[in-house]
Amino acid sequence: MRRLELAIAWRYLRSRRGSKLLSLISTIAISGVVVAVSALIVITGVMDGLQNDLREKLLIGSPDIRIQTYGEDMVMDNWRATLARVRRVNGVVAAAPFVYTQALVQPLRHQYEEGVYVYGILPDGPTTPHTTSIRSRVTAGDFSFATLDGTRHGAVLGSKLADRLNVTPGVDSITLLTIDPSKMDPATGIPKAHTERFEVTGIFDTGMYEYDNSYVIVSLAAAQDLAQLGDAVTGLEVRTPTRFDAPDVGKILQDTLGMPFRVIDWHQQNSQLFSALKLEKLGMTVILLLIVLVAAFNIISTLIMVVTDKTKEIGILRAMGMPAKSIRRVFFVQGVVIGIVGTGFGLLLGLAVGTLIGKEKLIALDPSVYFIDHLPISLQPMSVGFIVLASLAVAAVATIYPALQAAKLYPVEAIRHE
Repeated sequence: MRRLELAIAWRYLRSRRGSKLLSLISTIAISGVVVAVSALIVITGVMDGLQNDLREKLLIGSPDIRIQTYGEDMVMDNWRATLARVRRVNGVVAAAPFVYTQALVQPLRHQYEEGVYVYGILPDGPTTPHTTSIRSRVTAGDFSFATLDGTRHGAVLGSKLADRLNVTPGVDSITLLTIDPSKMDPATGIPKAHTERFEVTGIFDTGMYEYDNSYVIVSLAAAQDLAQLGDAVTGLEVRTPTRFDAPDVGKILQDTLGMPFRVIDWHQQNSQLFSALKLEKLGMTVILLLIVLVAAFNIISTLIMVVTDKTKEIGILRAMGMPAKSIRRVFFVQGVVIGIVGTGFGLLLGLAVGTLIGKEKLIALDPSVYFIDHLPISLQPMSVGFIVLASLAVAAVATIYPALQAAKLYPVEAIRHE
């Protein structure tokens, strides 16, 4: 690339009134690239942020891997022997039993009641394995479930559920009610209710609406009594070195345990949600790429207008001995400059808007619908880099047709052009 070609390209981008400012059509072309790049960066950041935020919050109360059994009762009887086998598998960092059931909750001070999920885990202790991070989200009390009478008949409630029930740790108690299928009313044939009283010993806040709104966590033994499981549990929870190791470790566990055990990793547990997010991200990216194509057509039209406007000047340059390849490079430089300037400003604008929305939490969401209370943004370097490279590539490709048309002009006919 010679200095003369660069000088001519820059002159064609400027206003024809002698001003050093860009011409209106050049400014419009650059603006199209700015809008396209910034929109792609922000929307891609939103989709990445939404997926990452949901994944992190889901895994607060959901382990990397769950091990359950097939069958009608869906319980694991000989779980201690299975737990010992699981802990010997390479890649298992921690493993523990859990109980999962549903119940009606009622505070003792008034008659309000509603359905909740009851989650039974091992109480806090020096050797207690931590399979999830929910224990670190306690805002009042702890997960020892210790009560004033010296037992572990305490309950830790989600923050929104505790607010709705108007209960305070160390002060209030709740009643959990389940159905006891072993006890039937002789008159009606309907199973009798089984009730357990729990002292509220803690409150947790995960930021995940589903957990905070409807989860009651009790000790493993108390959950077994509430669900009338005896010594059985619902299944086992497993933590892996990283959540991305879960699929590989899950396959090893499935091969090791065999039937009738069912090994499900965190992605399989929420496969519908993550598949929907992946499809939505793909759809939004394809739609926004159309904006980039619109910007490319804008560059093409701009360069064609320059070729039409500068036909006579191009003919003079050709008559003075400038080769066709130099003419092609002049218009290639014009398109690349538009792409670089537009992509640069679009990159800055997209990063600024994305960072502002993420840090200031400008876009609030209804947590009962979207599980989260604000729109998260995660600006991934790889995604941003791909957008920048794609924009520059599209801008470069857009110059091909106008540059070829300009290089094909015959000097005599171009000079005679009016």
